[in-house]
Amino acid sequence: MGVSSRLSVGLGVLIKEWHMQKHDKFYINGQWVAPNGPDTIKVIDPSTEEVCGEVPSGNDADVNAAVAAAKEAFKTWGKSSAAERSDLIKNLAAKVTENSAKIGELCALELGTPLQTSIGVHGGMGIGVVSSYIDLPAEMEKEEEIGNTIVVKEPIGVCAFITPWNFPLHQIVAKVMPALAAGCTMVLKPSSDTPLTAYFFAELIDEVGIPAGVFNLVTGPGRTVGETMCTHPDVDMVSLTGSTEAGQRVGQLGAQTVKRVSLELGGKSASVVLDDADVAAAAGAAGGGITMNSGQVCAALSRLIVPRDKQEEAVAAAKAAAESVKVGGAFEEGVTMGPVASKSQLDTVVDYIQKGIDEGATLVTGGTTPPDGRNTGYFVQPTVFSDVQNDMVIAQEEIFGPVLAIIPYDTEEEAIEIANDSIFGLSGAVWSGDSDRAKRVAKQIRTGQVSVNGGAFNIAAPFGGYKQSGNGRELGAHGLEEFVEIKALNC
Repeated sequence: MGVSSRLSVGLGVLIKEWHMQKHDKFYINGQWVAPNGPDTIKVIDPSTEEVCGEVPSGNDADVNAAVAAAKEAFKTWGKSSAAERSDLIKNLAAKVTENSAKIGELCALELGTPLQTSIGVHGGMGIGVVSSYIDLPAEMEKEEEIGNTIVVKEPIGVCAFITPWNFPLHQIVAKVMPALAAGCTMVLKPSSDTPLTAYFFAELIDEVGIPAGVFNLVTGPGRTVGETMCTHPDVDMVSLTGSTEAGQRVGQLGAQTVKRVSLELGGKSASVVLDDADVAAAAGAAGGGITMNSGQVCAALSRLIVPRDKQEEAVAAAKAAAESVKVGGAFEEGVTMGPVASKSQLDTVVDYIQKGIDEGATLVTGGTTPPDGRNTGYFVQPTVFSDVQNDMVIAQEEIFGPVLAIIPYDTEEEAIEIANDSIFGLSGAVWSGDSDRAKRVAKQIRTGQVSVNGGAFNIAAPFGGYKQSGNGRELGAHGLEEFVEIKALNC
């Protein structure tokens, strides 16, 4: 079931040969088992629009079998020692590290991220997140004394995970690893657009020898497999990363059995450039950053808020950065931005760009036509708008593509108001020549995470949103807390 590929570089030519990635079984109770129905899902390579894989499409019976396996496994895994769980996580981290190139190749194939970026980002983040949980099972054994009460931690039980297509491994391990560390069991439903990486991860899980039933994999549509997971009476917790609309639906379904629901949803994050900042550097970072993963990042800094008298300077820097990006297929040499993930996503992004034009924003670079006359593949030009008003659609709605909106302001107070004028609150950034001033402003931005003067993403720090960007936190020790029940022993 593994990846079969040959990549060679010669005379500046990158050559790719892939065998069809076809999977016909689910991973349930430590075994590869046949699905209960005949339906399948085709996986499309967004660089070529060719079918590159196939996986089964599950039904209620498949979910029921996976949940039953997880429920049974919890009887023993939930009582396992922290040392046992740490050892298995350590072994899994070694496996992910050993296979990071294969993970990167799979992500490049099914998502379209340029190969080298895919290996470094998708593979690298996977290694980092898995490794960060090696020592955290010990947190479960810590007790707190409050008067005559001993407070202990217990795993929440059986978990259902619904993950998106934009980070095929990272979004999986951000849920699976804290659950494993806590002593929970789980059923994973990855995105139907990018399930191949999930299958490879399941193979690594199997190789490590994580006990049968602890981890289970079922693929299929959200409206069937996902909704059955959310309403299943034996599922104790649901964690979703996806759109705000999907989060609303999962919240409604989970409420029927009063499950714990953790939601990491959409964003429309603002990068606030203060008047004492290096405007060119901040705007250049925004113009290039919006093309990361083709703009398909929930925390993407898609609004650039700049002093009105420095908008021209910001526009020039953002334009130059966006136009320096080389767009092409994931396996083409020298490419720094690939396609968006699907035809539907392409249509959505192009529609938003047209709305920006129709609303009267100034199109600085990019637009609705494919780059370099490409007619095959789901390619979008990196696009920058200036003179954007924050009530425009392109400033309020999550585009999930390489589109940057530059919004001018007159005062610091107005900049903060614009940044917070959103239904979302996932991420953000503040740039200033005075770090104390930057931190002061950052504390006024109502989001779960803020980068200060280009501060790097930290996989050990909590990640999650305010407002309609969701609830709960992922990553590090704070991510572990989502999978913990607190018990008071009054002695």
